[in-house]
Amino acid sequence: MAAQLVFNLAGGSVSCGFTPTAATELKAKLNEIVQVLKAKTAEISGGGGKPKQSKPIEYQYTGDVFLEIFCNPNIWANPFVAKVLITLRDDRIRVSSEAELTRIIEDVDRFMEQFS
Repeated sequence: MAAQLVFNLAGGSVSCGFTPTAATELKAKLNEIVQVLKAKTAEISGGGGKPKQSKPIEYQYTGDVFLEIFCNPNIWANPFVAKVLITLRDDRIRVSSEAELTRIIEDVDRFMEQFS
């Protein structure tokens, strides 16, 4: 069963058909981004100097449309200022936009509440 997942962006919103299983996978990937950023923040505040470089983190979903969420944790100081790149496309249209990580987490949580 696919319901509509709405991503609220700075200049509007975009939605796509999404499943609860895919939402659980996306939530896990978003949590991974948060954990990597928190670890980097702890390294810096702990006096460890420059934190180690982390690999970019991405999530991909193929359903009615292709959804990709990408984050390079090396350019953000903490999860509260971090942004992700969202790309949503099919054979006729492609939308790419930067969005706040915390806002995307809220959008996914709101979607998942429908099924709990």
